[in-house]
Amino acid sequence: MAYDEGLAHRLGESLGDLPDLTTKKMFGTLVFLWRGNMLVGALGSDLLARVGPEAQADALSVPGTRVFDFTGKPMRGWVVVDGEAISEDEALDDWIARCRDFVEALPPK
Repeated sequence: MAYDEGLAHRLGESLGDLPDLTTKKMFGTLVFLWRGNMLVGALGSDLLARVGPEAQADALSVPGTRVFDFTGKPMRGWVVVDGEAISEDEALDDWIARCRDFVEALPPK
């Protein structure tokens, strides 16, 4: 699945002030890594969000989300947010904040 370049650009704009931010193509997506840890990604026109195992159930209670099940096995701590649910910058920024809360606590790689 190709990623949506518009979403990738929006993610880059929102994350641009983070130090040690890099991008990498994987899973057919473009992912953003912060201090070497995967943070978010553009999965088609949807957002791949790393919220952490403890926050996953809460994240999945939000309309427009689903489990990230890329290989037939759900990935703990990850959700996919439908592109329509993040069409507004404020909604995208809220999801980025959730992801930053989790990834910020991880040691750099």
